[in-house]
Amino acid sequence: MAFARTCSVALVGVEGVVVEVQADLEPGVAAFTLVGLPDKSLTESKDRVRAAVVNSGAAWPQKKLTVGLSPASVPKSGSGFDLAVAAAVLGAAERIDPRVLADIVMIGELGLDGRVRPVRGILPAVLAAADSGYEQVVVPECAVAEAALVPGVSVLGVRSLRQLIAVLTDEPVPDEEPDEHGRPDPLMAGLRMPGTGAATGMHSTGAAPYDNGHDLADVVGQHSARTAMEVAAAGGHHVFLEGPPGAGKTMLAERLPAVLPRLTRQESLEVTAVHSVAGLLPPGKPLIETAPYCAPHHSATMQALVGGGQGVARPGAVSLAHRGILFLDETPEFGSRVLDALRQPLEAGHVVIARSAGVVRFPARFLMILAANPCPCGRFSQRDTLCECPPSVIRRYQARLSGPLLDRVDLRVGVDRVTRSQLVERGARGESTATVADRVRAARERATARLVGTPWGTNSEVPGRELRSRWHAVPGAMEEAERNLERGVLTARGIDRVLRVAWTVADLVGHDRPDATDVALALQLRTGVPRGVPMAMGVLT
Repeated sequence: MAFARTCSVALVGVEGVVVEVQADLEPGVAAFTLVGLPDKSLTESKDRVRAAVVNSGAAWPQKKLTVGLSPASVPKSGSGFDLAVAAAVLGAAERIDPRVLADIVMIGELGLDGRVRPVRGILPAVLAAADSGYEQVVVPECAVAEAALVPGVSVLGVRSLRQLIAVLTDEPVPDEEPDEHGRPDPLMAGLRMPGTGAATGMHSTGAAPYDNGHDLADVVGQHSARTAMEVAAAGGHHVFLEGPPGAGKTMLAERLPAVLPRLTRQESLEVTAVHSVAGLLPPGKPLIETAPYCAPHHSATMQALVGGGQGVARPGAVSLAHRGILFLDETPEFGSRVLDALRQPLEAGHVVIARSAGVVRFPARFLMILAANPCPCGRFSQRDTLCECPPSVIRRYQARLSGPLLDRVDLRVGVDRVTRSQLVERGARGESTATVADRVRAARERATARLVGTPWGTNSEVPGRELRSRWHAVPGAMEEAERNLERGVLTARGIDRVLRVAWTVADLVGHDRPDATDVALALQLRTGVPRGVPMAMGVLT
């Protein structure tokens, strides 16, 4: 029978669709036809596969060859189908038993010499195969650790097409010649996308760079901002920091990843899948267990921030910060359309990108930190007259942050200029990262216990109607917030966010439900108006 089939996976965003790769040989003029809605890189696989098969010691069939990718309606892109196409062709030529190939999913790119190169998106592809009931997966040898993260799947790692043929035909597996000592493995080049290192601000190393020599105790003063960052970490609330340059806004943001709890197993798989598709996984340790940190430059385009681009849509900064932190420094310098594009992911927890080739959905549930100067020169303050910016320039600069965007930010804190006495004072260091992280972890555990059996994990995710109907504050605690709603200080969305923050404050201080003090602190963090409440969790507890 001159027909064989095997399987591979087509990625649509971070979701995979199992594709059946069919090969058919017929008498006639030797030709190679690839059908099934392939893109340019996949069409080029015809030449790669032919050269890889010949250089692996197998005979190329001199017949009319048709390779079909089914379902044909799903767009297919990338070079990850090479291995499956080569196996299907060899099965149709009876070099490999076609019955062995039918229940195997193969993912990998082929070099002209037959070596198997890794591709991006191994983890979501294997997850899709497991969800479809497949139990055997073949991947490049250097991507075995990433594929093995999926339970219940038998993973076979191969370094070359010769090894795969030997394994499937029960022949002795050939040993590949080792690369020259001291040189990097060229096969690892496919795991990372050029230009996506740590220097770009879009990296997946999470809290690791901030644990070594970086501590919250290094931040001088800024008690209100430190409290806001602790509340944000405990409840997943967004923060807006406004203050002059050099006051510590970036220091606070960079130290926040170490305060966040470690990701759960499910969260780790979600984050790893996004970074795998983006080509950001570090070789050797693919599973991301700490919250990612993403800090794009203010010149980033809308596609870089929310995702998209030409051809296949790629995840943007909001998706790379999924389950982690998105830090937008110098926020007014971002384009207004770019910032307004954040509204939908802030509310929904995902971003939907519509293109002519289809609709792609990326997860985007992140903790956003906005940092801004009070004016273009950064010296505007109510306490002194150092600023020389005209009032119209200041108003225009501050108006770059739209009201609807700021309404979705739970905590708004002013960061004051550090004084000489604060900088030289000895023995006045604030709480360490370890102390704050322990308090945040305990607050998260209280919230998780309260929300068990619901689809929400943190207070910021709970809809306002649920908080008002299922989890009530102490009677009379919300009176001041309701008066602010009547006066127009708060919107309906704003009062819901105050209630969420109040629940987070209650979790941090150990209250069963928010009282008037917890709500007053939440209002103070939301509006910036002093309410006579201490701005330190250590004092409230």
